[in-house]
Amino acid sequence: MPRETETIKLLKTLLGLYKPKGEEVYRLSEVANLNKLLLPYLRRVWDALRDQLIREEARYRWFMRNTAEVIEVLEGVGATYALYKFRRPFDHVSVDLDILIRVEDVPKAVKALASRGFKVVVWEPYTVTLARNGFIVDLYTNPSFAWVVYMDGEKLLRCCVEEIEVNGLRARALSREAEVVVTAAHAIYKEHMVLLMDCLVTWAWTNRGARSLANELGADEALEALYNICRAIGAGHAEAPYRLGLGMVAKVLTKKLVEDPVFRATAINTLRYAFGRRDIGIRMLSRFLRKSY
Repeated sequence: MPRETETIKLLKTLLGLYKPKGEEVYRLSEVANLNKLLLPYLRRVWDALRDQLIREEARYRWFMRNTAEVIEVLEGVGATYALYKFRRPFDHVSVDLDILIRVEDVPKAVKALASRGFKVVVWEPYTVTLARNGFIVDLYTNPSFAWVVYMDGEKLLRCCVEEIEVNGLRARALSREAEVVVTAAHAIYKEHMVLLMDCLVTWAWTNRGARSLANELGADEALEALYNICRAIGAGHAEAPYRLGLGMVAKVLTKKLVEDPVFRATAINTLRYAFGRRDIGIRMLSRFLRKSY
C-alpha cells in the first residue's frame, strides 16, 4: 500500500476513494492548486468549499470562452496550429493558452488577434505572448525556454494533430500520445519540476505510440525521467510538486545537448537571453524559490 502522503490523499480524492475532513479539506485544496488540479478537487469536496467552487467554475467558463474565441480567430485566418498542453484527463483552469503554430502563420494570427483587442506583450524568437483583460495566449513556433528549442514544433504539427471539440467548435489539438511527450519534455527540460497533473497525463495516455514518438522527437530521456518520478509519487515516496535535483537536471540536459543538434545549436541563446534582462537575478531567484509552475 502506498504511504498516505498529501499527494496520495489528493489523488484518492480525485478518484472518489477518499473524503478529506476538517482542516485537511483546506490543506488539500492548496496542494491541488499547486498541482493544477483545483477545479476537479473542488468538484469532489463541493459541500465544504461551495463558494470557492462557484468562483473556480466561473473562471473555467471564462477561460473556455476565451479559448473558443482564439480558436475561431485562428480557424478564420487559415492558420496551421494545434492547442498545446491543453488536453488533460481532468478539467482545469490554466494560467495561459499555449498554441503551436507554423512560423509563417504568426504574423496573420497576431494581426487577427489584435483586431479582437489582444496586445503583444512579448515577441521572442520562438514565442509571441499576447494578452487581453488577463487572458494570456502564447503562440509557439517551437517548444522552447530561454530561446533554446527543446522540441521540433513543425514535426509536431505534421505528425501529431487531430480534431477535437472545444465549446462546440471544431479545433485542432495535439494527440494524446503527443501530449504525453510534450508534458514530459516541458516538465523535465523546461520546468525541472513535476506536478501531479503531469503524472495523470502520463498514467492515462502513455502507450507504445507515445514511447515511439518520444524517441522520434528526442524526448525519450524526459519521458523515462517523468515516469520514474511519477512512480515514486504514486508509491508515496515523494510529494508533488516534485522538484528535480541538480544532478538529474544536469544529466538530462547534458544528454539532450549531446544527442539533439537543434538543442545544441540554440543553447548559446541562453547567454543572449540572460544578458538582455536586467532582472535576470530576480527571475532566477524566483524560479529557485517557487513551489509550482
